[in-house]
Amino acid sequence: MKILVTERVAEDALQFLRDSGFEVDVRFNLTHEQLLGVIPDYEAIIVRSVTQVDKALVDAGVKLKVAGRAGNGIDNIDVEACTARGVVVVNTPEANTMAAAELAIAMAYCLFRNVPQANYACKNGDFRRNIYLGVELDGKTVGIIGLGRIGSIVARKLAGSGMKPIAYDPYIPDEKFARVGAEKCATLDELLRRSDLVTIHTPKNKETYGMVGADQLKLCKKGVYVVNAARGGLVNEKALYDAIKDGVVAGAAIDVLDPEPGYDKPPAEQTYRNPLLELDCVIVTPHLGASTKEANRNVGAEITKLVADVLGGKKVDSVNSL
Repeated sequence: MKILVTERVAEDALQFLRDSGFEVDVRFNLTHEQLLGVIPDYEAIIVRSVTQVDKALVDAGVKLKVAGRAGNGIDNIDVEACTARGVVVVNTPEANTMAAAELAIAMAYCLFRNVPQANYACKNGDFRRNIYLGVELDGKTVGIIGLGRIGSIVARKLAGSGMKPIAYDPYIPDEKFARVGAEKCATLDELLRRSDLVTIHTPKNKETYGMVGADQLKLCKKGVYVVNAARGGLVNEKALYDAIKDGVVAGAAIDVLDPEPGYDKPPAEQTYRNPLLELDCVIVTPHLGASTKEANRNVGAEITKLVADVLGGKKVDSVNSL
């Protein structure tokens, strides 16, 4: 059986598949048209966050038995189309939670203390430290949108830094707010009005896409900081740009973009453009949420085991319960 891997997965995990008797093709930067042309040859596809496993791709995958997402979010996989065709969808929701949470926290520190900007200046011969007057996290309020696995870790760790965590998540029971130590906000508007730092940790779906837009950012304190290390499009990028230019948002840290660039393209081939990249107070990273040695090992090992089990006829815990 043949497995197509379109984004980076740990090599030892891919070797596990080969050792298990599967033919593994690793092919990065395929266009959607190219994917449509090759997918009929494969029984499985493994992706991360960029490849779109949409209805057209699922329909073209006449041999397809399983679509594996090495990571948590499944917004780039059309689960309904997969279910209709009998394609099992699997992911690894636990494997990279610590990595994603720690990145969001690192971004908060970098925002408050201008770490990337100061580093860049020093490496270019500018040591004027008075330019980079920062703000302390201690005593500030962090508003966490989404108190699931990642949001809970962020709440606990930033509380350890002296921040007061408040959170909005209508799907989480009150007991968990108490257990995590985050004050529950009844509405998103309440959270936005009170926060010195807003960090978002929700899945990407019809309900959450663009949930922080122009109207929401107008509610924020002047000088608020915004972190999005979850999914691209949860924060409307144009609205964020405008809020920064208007002086409402002091800075932002973005690990995920909407749409996302080609992460395996060298600079000479990169055509991606985004106005946020032009702002000095915006930190942008190339979707590093799961990019730790531990997370890569975990997601790779888990997703390849799940895909192998499905192809071997075993029952697994799947997204679509097939």
